[in-house]
Amino acid sequence: MRRREFIAGLGGAAAWPLVAGAQPSDVVKRVAWVGDTPEDAAIFGRELARLGWVEERNVSVDYRLEADERRLPAIAPDIVGAAPDLIVTVGTQHTEIFKRLTDTIPIVFKDVADPMASRLVASFARNVTGFSNHPFSFAGKWLSILKELIPGIANVMMLYEPANAIWQGYLPLLEAAAPSLHVTVRPAPATVIADVARHIETFARDPDGGMIVIPTTLSVGEHEAIVELAARHRLPAIYPFKLFVASGGLVSYGADRDDLTRRAAQYADRILKGAKPADLPVQAPTKFELAINARTAKALGLNVPPNLLALADEVIE
Repeated sequence: MRRREFIAGLGGAAAWPLVAGAQPSDVVKRVAWVGDTPEDAAIFGRELARLGWVEERNVSVDYRLEADERRLPAIAPDIVGAAPDLIVTVGTQHTEIFKRLTDTIPIVFKDVADPMASRLVASFARNVTGFSNHPFSFAGKWLSILKELIPGIANVMMLYEPANAIWQGYLPLLEAAAPSLHVTVRPAPATVIADVARHIETFARDPDGGMIVIPTTLSVGEHEAIVELAARHRLPAIYPFKLFVASGGLVSYGADRDDLTRRAAQYADRILKGAKPADLPVQAPTKFELAINARTAKALGLNVPPNLLALADEVIE
């Protein structure tokens, strides 16, 4: 989706108001946003506006909403070739592609699980900085939350996107934590939503199962479809972001995605004003959210433990 199409879909959000302190400029800075959900893009735009950047006045953001990783290598060279002042990427796969294509255009990323392990900032690449989201240690936390919700759980499917190498960080830690919780982990690679549907349908035939959804472009971009498939097959699942729970998913635990988006916009603001990416450290998340959909739990016949409810940041009744 191109920038103007996205803005039109927001119902005129391009007319963000000029906030106090914004300085008119004859120079319009150009930003390429490459993400997976319109909600993220809207939050990014609102935060830029709050910081004084007004669409078509001193900034022009080309929003590319691309949830299909297979398409991105074909369009990324055109984005780089247009020589924007800044590229903002969402997720490991998006960021890796653009890092390979340019070492001069500044890149701000968000939602990267482990930037050092992913080699995105190996030796602290001078044009790349941003915000990580889920450290690999979250794998054990996701598994323990599922076990607490479903004491009798015996098998857990880890849904992941094989093109995104972060699964190689999560899987060993899941497998290491599994024996003490008396569960077996079954990896389930999915490249398209049809793969997800096939895995869920097959896995849900066995009793005492649950699912962990790894944060990838596919899982976020297709979050509503994944939640619907899990509900249809009565498969309890834990997700990496609250937007899954808002769509009817059972439970999520992870970094506050909206906060990371706002912080990415703040780095974009600093770079557009002259800061160098190499001078802006890669930062870990500072806000985490546990969200529970009580309606979904009831539909699945689950009793959410009181201590888990007490820890939740949001409970959808």
